[in-house]
Amino acid sequence: MATQKIYAGSALRETRARAGLTQKRFAESLGVSLPYLSQMENNHRPISAGALLRLAQEFGVDLTTLAAGDAERMVIDMQEALADPLFDATPPLADLRLAATNAPVLARAFLDLYRVHRQGQERLAAMDQAIGADGRNSLSTPWEEVRDFFHYCDNYIDAVDRAAERFACPDGKRQDPWQLAVAALAKRGIQVQLSEMPANSVFKRIGNQILVNAATEGPTRLFQLLHLVALEHQNDLLEATLDLARFRSETAREIARVGMANYFAGAALMPYRQFLAAAQTERHDLERLSHLFGASLEQVAHRLSTMQRPGSKGVPFFFVRVDQAGTITKRHSATRLQFARFGGACPLWNVHQAFEQPGRFLRQLAETPDGVRYLLLSRDVSKHAGAFNAPVRRFAIGLGCEVTQAEGMVYADGLDLTKPRVFDPIGISCRICPRPDCHQRSVPPIDRPLRIPADRNGPLPYEIA
Repeated sequence: MATQKIYAGSALRETRARAGLTQKRFAESLGVSLPYLSQMENNHRPISAGALLRLAQEFGVDLTTLAAGDAERMVIDMQEALADPLFDATPPLADLRLAATNAPVLARAFLDLYRVHRQGQERLAAMDQAIGADGRNSLSTPWEEVRDFFHYCDNYIDAVDRAAERFACPDGKRQDPWQLAVAALAKRGIQVQLSEMPANSVFKRIGNQILVNAATEGPTRLFQLLHLVALEHQNDLLEATLDLARFRSETAREIARVGMANYFAGAALMPYRQFLAAAQTERHDLERLSHLFGASLEQVAHRLSTMQRPGSKGVPFFFVRVDQAGTITKRHSATRLQFARFGGACPLWNVHQAFEQPGRFLRQLAETPDGVRYLLLSRDVSKHAGAFNAPVRRFAIGLGCEVTQAEGMVYADGLDLTKPRVFDPIGISCRICPRPDCHQRSVPPIDRPLRIPADRNGPLPYEIA
């Protein structure tokens, strides 16, 4: 470990915040000077070998996670961006890994710059308003900035997760979350009451009274109430976490505050240790976990993708939610599979087929171009508003893990994981997929030359060289 340069500023800042230490005290604990700590926290210097040992010994940091996470995600993002014809050639994968590991600040700056380029091209193509007409030309939208924050945190926020666990299990045992939420809000002088409301409303606050729509599905009602508890009771913690994130705009900060409150709600509904134990006992059966914790299938699937607490990690999952147009509306991956940032998802993933078979779990064995094999699960999750004329929001969720973890999944029962021919060849995005013979390809790969044979009579009007 001492010979590998590791840049993990965000992990250092989070560890310091979790321990409640000032920079000076934290530097003394790690045996480094205050300026050196500042440089490490800002990714200007790698973490020293001595600091690594003290992080493990005194703060219980899992050192194996420091060199991964951000680097792998940035490698995928840079590989996809550099496949653009704007660049003459894609650097070797080894060079991308070196850049992501040794110069993460530069790598993120490059991705920000490329994002600006993509936004400009898309606006020009759509004949939208001129770029920067209002005099402001931000690196990314606030929504994208917040999405990237959770993405690069492994979708696990330790301080918020542990606070939610303490709230849900005040004496070490899980208690009724609805009663806990009502009692917590009552201490603030806020009364909760079920009420008949318009179909598209979940709750409404009038002074010190919160009216909750009685027609809303139970998991949604409970989740929203826990969200309000986070805003009322955990504001100091949320603000401290937001300070560490260093968002570029107040809009991004406000969006992230909502995301943090949602994270608290999910973690309080499904407290970490109890949920991890139940997931292992039930072999990650989403329906059983939904019943045990009073959560929706989507809430359970999303929570499974966050079980990355150092020293007590669950199965690494990827989680995705798509709408009927195939647009990814939620995405996270604790596996090697990373989702496309600048293009659409692979049409061969079974998540797109879930709309055709509502109410059923669809299983798929798939292999990505890098040879990694996965067990994929998908299901539609329609959201009804409780009235005949109310619109129905339709989504599909996908959950998956590498086949090496599949024995812990009830959904692997009856599947032959040993035969290569049963694994469907999938990709990340058509724009960067190298498969030359995919029958569902929507666009050619932008990093490969094409041949247009005159006598071609196949599904594609070109051949990939």
